[in-house]
Amino acid sequence: MADKDWQAGGKTMIPAGVVLCLFAVVAPFAVARAASPESDLASYLSTVDPSFIWEVLIGGIVVCSFLVSITLWILSAVRKVRRSQLRKNAFVSSALNNLNQGVVITDPRQRIVFLNDRYLDIYGLVRSDITPQMTGPELEELRIERGVLGVSVEDFYTQAGSPEGLITEVSGGRSVLVKYFLLPNGGSVATHLDCSEQRKLARQLASTKQFLESVLDNVPVCVAAKNIEDGRYIFANRAFERFSRFSRDRIVGKRADEIFRPATAATIKAADRAAIESLEGQHRDEFAVERGSERRILASNRVVARNEKNEPEFLIALFDDVTDRRSLSQELESTKKFLELVVDNIPVSLIVERVSDGRYLLANRSAETILNRSREEVTGLTAADIFNPKEAKLIIARDEAAIRKRGLLTEEHPIGTKDGLRLFLTRRMTVLDDAGEPQYLIKTHEDVTDRRQTESRMAHMAYHDGLTDLPNRAAFLQALAQMIEACGGTDEEFAVLSIDLDGLKEINDVFGHAIGDKLLIEVAHRLKASARGGVVARLSGDEFGLIIDGKQPVAGMLLAEQLAETLAREFPIEGKSVRTGVTTGISIFPHNGADAASLLANAGAALFRAKAKSRGSISIYEPEMDQQIRDRRVLHQDLSNAIRNGELSLYYQPQAKSGPTAASSEITGFEALARWLHPVRGFVPPSDFIPLAEESGLIVEMGEWILREACREAASWSMPLQVAVNLSPAQFMHGDVVSLVHSILLETGLAPGRLELEITEGVLIEDFDRGLALLRRLKALGVRISMDDFGSGYSSLSYLQAFPFDKIKIDRAFVVNLGRNPQSAAIVRAVIGLGHGLEMSIVAEGVETLEQLAFLADVGCDAVQGYFIGKPLPIGQYAALVGRDDGNTVEPARKTG
Repeated sequence: MADKDWQAGGKTMIPAGVVLCLFAVVAPFAVARAASPESDLASYLSTVDPSFIWEVLIGGIVVCSFLVSITLWILSAVRKVRRSQLRKNAFVSSALNNLNQGVVITDPRQRIVFLNDRYLDIYGLVRSDITPQMTGPELEELRIERGVLGVSVEDFYTQAGSPEGLITEVSGGRSVLVKYFLLPNGGSVATHLDCSEQRKLARQLASTKQFLESVLDNVPVCVAAKNIEDGRYIFANRAFERFSRFSRDRIVGKRADEIFRPATAATIKAADRAAIESLEGQHRDEFAVERGSERRILASNRVVARNEKNEPEFLIALFDDVTDRRSLSQELESTKKFLELVVDNIPVSLIVERVSDGRYLLANRSAETILNRSREEVTGLTAADIFNPKEAKLIIARDEAAIRKRGLLTEEHPIGTKDGLRLFLTRRMTVLDDAGEPQYLIKTHEDVTDRRQTESRMAHMAYHDGLTDLPNRAAFLQALAQMIEACGGTDEEFAVLSIDLDGLKEINDVFGHAIGDKLLIEVAHRLKASARGGVVARLSGDEFGLIIDGKQPVAGMLLAEQLAETLAREFPIEGKSVRTGVTTGISIFPHNGADAASLLANAGAALFRAKAKSRGSISIYEPEMDQQIRDRRVLHQDLSNAIRNGELSLYYQPQAKSGPTAASSEITGFEALARWLHPVRGFVPPSDFIPLAEESGLIVEMGEWILREACREAASWSMPLQVAVNLSPAQFMHGDVVSLVHSILLETGLAPGRLELEITEGVLIEDFDRGLALLRRLKALGVRISMDDFGSGYSSLSYLQAFPFDKIKIDRAFVVNLGRNPQSAAIVRAVIGLGHGLEMSIVAEGVETLEQLAFLADVGCDAVQGYFIGKPLPIGQYAALVGRDDGNTVEPARKTG
């Protein structure tokens, strides 16, 4: 446009030069004319010198030529400038048209002065769509009509003019970033960049980041990462949040000294510095931190992450709370690397699968065992690519079931490995995305082959005797029930033999438990050899059971006689000749019972009758035995109901330090004794219902109630006196007595040192090693252990040597005869000396006279118990002694120690 102006100017200047030349020629004549107005031009010319006129004309022509030359020079210069400007404009236009982004330029009146080809390509427009004098808003309206702009014109300019710009979607799923700038002259420039690839990469990056964070959040180890430069946390997983009790927002962006206490922050800083300065780039240690009011021990591993220039950039910390298992943590490797190192050191196979396409995204080294190939090979593959069709079909079906469940799915199945077929415990956990849809499937595979084999052995042990490997009572009852079912409705008969081994206790006392155990093993072998295929079981310590079919009672009697003869022969064991015998009771199906419990009980009743006759005899169950058994069963049923209906109560008998008089004997504690008030029979003597409870197994349930009630009562006393509770051997044989005592102490709040557990040697007779181990575990709880009825058995001295009892209770049989039998006095002195030599305190039971009390105090007995000190009574009768004032007391002035 400038060139055109310049050309127009040149054309108008040529006539102007001609006029100027003519003016120069005519001017002298005009002057002369003006001087002589009356003269005309002809007269004037006639008077002028012709030579002058030619001079004037020649001079005008020269002047005109000069002016024309100047004009032509100016026009040439203007054309050169215009050509240069056109070349510049063509260069700029070509450059802008070849940009990878669209450009639109407007003047101050918003008219489009430039629009490049890239803009037209992006939005599918052609040059003819751009009309002359079109403005920017009109262009945006055109885009709205064509469907390539999804916002209003006002919103377009507002959002495009922001620092972030405006992202619009166009056909083909492409995205365009628009930025709008105002120029100083009032015009504007807008750039349009196709950012589809960048956005795709950004989404992939976000997806990868989400995947990594999801995996780390489901790792049960605390993971944190921080910048080495400023020490600020940049990542913390959920385990870290749970441990620190801070939210992730509170942790990320902060330094350790801004989150933790000074001492803890200093410890963390020292560990960070040690990792950074380490030549290996990692640091493993254990250190103490404060969490609230707690002091926790952490096993930590810090790894330095380097950038592409091999410069330290990030510090990754992995740690676990090992306060409760510090002794075990020393055997574990605490070195963890960020993500891959953490996953690789998980002690189970771990696989992460993408739900959308079933491809494996992550597998640790342990997973190579079940994949039968390296983890690098499986990344990106599906189960169908890795396993054979049959295995793949099963795996895909279970994966889909876990995804549908959207929770934890656990199952066991065999998997073929290089070590053969192994049993694996597989857990599948579905990880949901922000929209609550399944995104990843995390699978762990744990080899439980050895564990299940151990459990199988334990299950075998549950139904078999650990010493003889014979079926135990539970297995015997099952076999008996199956035998009854098989013979029901037929005329088949079979016999149940209850066999008691004679003299086992004496053999244990004379030769030791090791010989006794080997004797039981040999007896089991002979019983199995003689049973002719019948079922043989060990029902208890020295009692065996057999099932024999055939014509009864002939077959049962013949077998019992054969067994008596077989077992009467000596047993050569470790160079010793050991002899024993058997007493047998027999019941017959269907005449003596139609169920397993009745048949075994009746065989036991026959055994009881045989023992009453003489050792080594054989007795067949007879109906007249029913009355005694029926009475015992009724009492057993009543006792069972009494335990459940709360008819039992506890009486408490004082225990006191030995003094010359009752008044000078300070009360140190009470023994809890069970009492039964029957609604019809009245008070049932303990000598009647305690043995019944022992025989029937009710002592376990009753003993638990006694222990809990005694501890609950003692915990309510303001005086810190001890409470003694008897434990039955049956409680040691059935259930976990240590866990029971521990839980009751926690439940009632009684201090362990105030509880004294009294046991008899029967606890150790049944299973010496197991009983000894249980006593040691009870002792570790802090409770006191005393041996009751010392001197009444055979093995008491050996038990004192094996276990450090806190107290020995002298059997009342020796105390009652004090003053009447010199041997009793000598035994009491000896027991007291023995106990004190073993640093055990001595308690004498059954003190009923002042003379007995004075004697015991004189010979140094530590404590006494008996009617002379106090009778067993409800604790309310001793309220003052225990620091309560809720009733009348028997002896309100009695001192307590």
